[in-house]
Amino acid sequence: MVRHIIVSGDDALAATIIEELNKVGANVAMLTGDNLVGIDLTNADAVVCVGDDDAKNLEIALLARKANPHVRVVARLANDVLREAMAADNGPGAILDVADLAAPSVVESVLAYTAHPFDAAGIHFVVSGSEAPRDATLRDIYGDLAPVAVIGGKDSPAPGEVVACPGRDLQVHAKDWTVMIGTAEEVTARGLQVPRPVPTRSGRPRMHRGMDAVRTVRDEVNPMFYRALGAALALLVVSTVVLRFCYRMPGMNWIDALYFTTETIATVGYGDFSFANQPIWLRLFSIMLMFAGVTTTALLVAFVADLLLSRRFVRSAGRSRVRHMRNHIIVVGLGSFGSRVVSDLVTAGCDVAVIELDDNNRYLASAAELDVPVIFGDATLRQTLEYAGIEKARAVAVLTQDDMVNIEVGIVLREMLNARPHRKLHRKHVPLVLRVYDRSLGSAVAQRFGFNHVRSTVDLAAPWFIGAAMGLQVLGTFSVGQRSFMVGGMRVASGSELDGKPMHELSTQTRVIAITGPDGQVKLHPRRDARLEGGDTVYLVGPYRELLATLRKGLPTDQSAAVHEAAAG
Repeated sequence: MVRHIIVSGDDALAATIIEELNKVGANVAMLTGDNLVGIDLTNADAVVCVGDDDAKNLEIALLARKANPHVRVVARLANDVLREAMAADNGPGAILDVADLAAPSVVESVLAYTAHPFDAAGIHFVVSGSEAPRDATLRDIYGDLAPVAVIGGKDSPAPGEVVACPGRDLQVHAKDWTVMIGTAEEVTARGLQVPRPVPTRSGRPRMHRGMDAVRTVRDEVNPMFYRALGAALALLVVSTVVLRFCYRMPGMNWIDALYFTTETIATVGYGDFSFANQPIWLRLFSIMLMFAGVTTTALLVAFVADLLLSRRFVRSAGRSRVRHMRNHIIVVGLGSFGSRVVSDLVTAGCDVAVIELDDNNRYLASAAELDVPVIFGDATLRQTLEYAGIEKARAVAVLTQDDMVNIEVGIVLREMLNARPHRKLHRKHVPLVLRVYDRSLGSAVAQRFGFNHVRSTVDLAAPWFIGAAMGLQVLGTFSVGQRSFMVGGMRVASGSELDGKPMHELSTQTRVIAITGPDGQVKLHPRRDARLEGGDTVYLVGPYRELLATLRKGLPTDQSAAVHEAAAG
């Protein structure tokens, strides 16, 4: 019986996982129902449940683990509580969240980071991108650093073309974008960027938050409120003067006059003062005072109630704060993915403003906890983007759950950003990052509209699910241009296709960065004539399709045979 991988889900992520597993020769069985009844789990290598319904994924994962304790269970769960509970003692496999996997790449693009750190074989590596300073070979410019990719610049014969894992002797031109990998020390020695430790944000000072509240009240209160307040104060002053000099039997000092005026306007009347024995004109004055007091007091209470209780106040609070923000980052969309990106940006010490259409969004509490202002409105409208301070923003990330909305917002933003006057900021260009779930659509949008930072969550997350299903170790994913790259590792099984194979016979589009032998010794940047042996753990980087195909060859013989049999069939 051919061993197989069972996949559950009917969205773009599931379709991509099935497509990529088929490409590397895996035998895939699609689960169409809501449960595993009638499904053979005895010969299953893995059960992958990646639909967008947490309840269904949880049910399938639990039933699969109960039916076969040794099968690899790979489940997609967005709920933090469920994910943590399932990850504990899950056994073979992984419990993953698309937002957690894809958010780091979006944050790096928003912050214009050109370096991506990761750990492999107990060593801290850095993937660093930079422009080639001159016409030369990669070896001449970067020495022993391993090339990951080169994107042709304007002087290149093929501008914009991505060359994956080229040789060190590749000739590059000045301004070509080069991506190299090495240990942190090697990268630093070549003068390339190494990510700095991310500072932990402690929150905004109380004084600043108090000033924001005062500005909100000042800007959003009804203008008639000030007139009513002025009328009430005028009434209080006039009545106090009249009573101070005209009240008889007994007379009043200034405090008594102010006190009696206040209780009359407020219609309290404690009985300690009275107009009963006063002249007729003063009693008539008291009638006018009471009616005027009731009217002005009612108006003041109405205006304050409207300010504090209406949705307008809640909606305007974010706008008021954003008016005074400079060099901030705008995030459009506060779903599970958007809230994760916001959290990472705030942790990195950035000022963030959010645009959200739904004022009943479940993640608003998270934004409030992070002290992030939210502007409620339709981000496809220029006015909403202006409310968010687009003319003063340092970057924009459009991350709603609707691809069409993201594309429309991106087009509107591109027009607004290109039309705005030059500003003397530390950034010449404002990064515009679009989340497009479907990878084919994302690639087409980037090419058609000229967006440089289109990130497909499917492209970034799929390698993690595929790797976990195949028993591989995925260490990270990152983007170069519009291509997704992966860093992965696996233990070479004795008798597998990789056992005894020299390095130069591996895929030319993958790069071996380290090999850990059975004795634990690590070989960095192994030579092309080095051979892989059973028991070695090999770490590679490259486009994830090619990398998965290469790593699959290191699987144990029984799995490789099953894969070949499935591919032949």
